[in-house]
Amino acid sequence: MEALLDDDCFAIRQAARHVSQIYDRHLSNVGLTITQFSLLGRLKRTGPMTMKQIAEAMRMQRTTLVRTIQPLRRDGLVSSEALGADARALLISLTAEGEARLVAGRAHWHTAQAEFEHRFGEERAAALRTELFAITQDSL
Repeated sequence: MEALLDDDCFAIRQAARHVSQIYDRHLSNVGLTITQFSLLGRLKRTGPMTMKQIAEAMRMQRTTLVRTIQPLRRDGLVSSEALGADARALLISLTAEGEARLVAGRAHWHTAQAEFEHRFGEERAAALRTELFAITQDSL
C-alpha cells in the first residue's frame, strides 16, 4: 500500500476516473460522456479538425479517439469526410445536431462542475486546474 501512496501516476489516474464519473453521470442526461462533450466543444471552438489534430490537441491515443467519435458519427453529432485520396485522413466536423446536443449538455456540465467544486472547494479546484494544465503545457 505504501507504494501506491508514492505513485503519482496512479493517484492522478484514480482521481481522473473519480471526477470523470461525476461529469459522466450528469452528462448521461443528454446521452454524452465527458470525453464526447469535450470533443464537441473543441470542434465548436476550432471548427473542423483532422483526427490527428484532435488526438494531439486532446492528448488522446488515436484508438481512443476512434472509439469516442464512432457513436457521435452514428448519432449524427459529427460528420467526417476524407481529405484527398487518402481515405484514412478524415476531417471531423460538428453538425447542427451536435451543436444542439452540446448546448443541451452545458447545463449538465455546469451542474457537474458545481458538484465537484462544492466537494473539493472552488479555490482548490482552480489551483488544481492550473497545476494540471501546467503539466500538459510543459510536456514533461
